[in-house]
Amino acid sequence: MSEDNNAAPRTAPSGGANALGVPIAIVIAAALIAGAIIFTGSKGNTPTPTPVGTGTGNEQVTPEIEVAPVTKEDHILGNPNAPIVIVEYSDFDCPFCKSFHETMNKIMDEYGNSGKVAWVFRQLPLEQLHPNAPKTAAASECVAALGGNDAFWKFANSIYEDRATNDPANIAKLPEYAVSAGVNKEQYLECVTSGKYTEKIAASVEAGFKTGARGTPYSILIVGNQQGVINGAQPYATVKAMIDKVLVQIGDTEATQ
Repeated sequence: MSEDNNAAPRTAPSGGANALGVPIAIVIAAALIAGAIIFTGSKGNTPTPTPVGTGTGNEQVTPEIEVAPVTKEDHILGNPNAPIVIVEYSDFDCPFCKSFHETMNKIMDEYGNSGKVAWVFRQLPLEQLHPNAPKTAAASECVAALGGNDAFWKFANSIYEDRATNDPANIAKLPEYAVSAGVNKEQYLECVTSGKYTEKIAASVEAGFKTGARGTPYSILIVGNQQGVINGAQPYATVKAMIDKVLVQIGDTEATQ
């Protein structure tokens, strides 16, 4: 893994709609003008790669996505049974992740309370680019273990909100963030010193690779047994358009009201 993902567009499908489910095909037609997302159908959680392109010399193949099922061990914001689940692989020191975190907080403010969207945060620290990122990831896991799901999200928000876009997280302030999230400082320090979450984070990185991640943020929008990759740090308006189109296609009559 070598780079963070910005919002650079990916070549959008131009001729594969017939191989896709109707809802997803319509989403592609309506919301993917910028090439922000490529959907593929699946059997269970492992889709078959779908060809992209029509002989123009820019052919791509949708990478095979193997998304680990969402479980109670995940960091989940919103209703776990929401019709739309966005699984994000993120790095706390990634500048584009900071931007996308802000986008997703807006999305959850709009769709989370009604139970329409759930957001799952998974660790993908890019140590080659951000040497302290694994430490911050481990710290967040300690906060989650000690303070629960709400504490994790408060801690994550503090990290992203308190740093400039191109600056890494302030390691010295992590204990302060933990306490603000409701965690006992001594227990927190004991946890981070133990290194008990090193293997869990390594497993998350490996799972991210299997899902197709080659940079951060890397997100998968899941609707039932279909899923698609959100390409990079897409802006709020783009993500909102994706969600609204999906909600319409799955029969949510209030989606555009």
